[in-house]
Amino acid sequence: MTKYKAAVFDLDGTLLNTLDDLALAVNLTMDRYGVPRRTLSEVRDFVGDGAAKLIERAMPFNTNSSVLDEATNLYKKLYIENMTRKTGPYPGIKDMLNKLAERGIKTAVVSNKFYRSTQTLCKKFFPEIEYAVGEDEKNGVRRKPSPDMLIEAMKRLETSPDETLFIGDSEVDVQTAASANVDCMSVLWGFCDEDFLRENGASHFAAVPSDILNFIDADRR
Repeated sequence: MTKYKAAVFDLDGTLLNTLDDLALAVNLTMDRYGVPRRTLSEVRDFVGDGAAKLIERAMPFNTNSSVLDEATNLYKKLYIENMTRKTGPYPGIKDMLNKLAERGIKTAVVSNKFYRSTQTLCKKFFPEIEYAVGEDEKNGVRRKPSPDMLIEAMKRLETSPDETLFIGDSEVDVQTAASANVDCMSVLWGFCDEDFLRENGASHFAAVPSDILNFIDADRR
């Protein structure tokens, strides 16, 4: 019998390649404020801590807080309008999720994307995933690396920390798993490279989605 009964996933850079559409919405926002556009590489470095932090990093240093709030709301609107232009699952993701279901492993998504976009993308691309939550701090849902969303996912899936594997692509995901006393596996096809992840505490890695299955299958009680 496998130790793990649930696999909880990050979304951007883990299940979905969202970078092109994120960058488009960021740069449309920059255009509205007459500030320089950001490169794909810059946007990749900016993501991971929610929409407000993404826009704060993309806008000029010391931008007024009220302008940042306004720009964040505009970004969210523009992202909703453009978030499925190029976004899609990474190769092998759908097959991996199907095989998890065959093994009876429950699945959930815990993301720092704002709540509406997380819900919409999961319903479109991953209707088989049982529970998905995005950042909604105004309603008390703290973003990662707070463990709150991961703990709530475990409650919904009715699994304990030692029965849960958290899979993500960033140092924020490593920190979130540690805060919730959950094992973490870091994927290498996302927005962070292996050296950076190791420097930030990652110890288990997936080079391809099937490595997640192999890790779960190998970990027996």
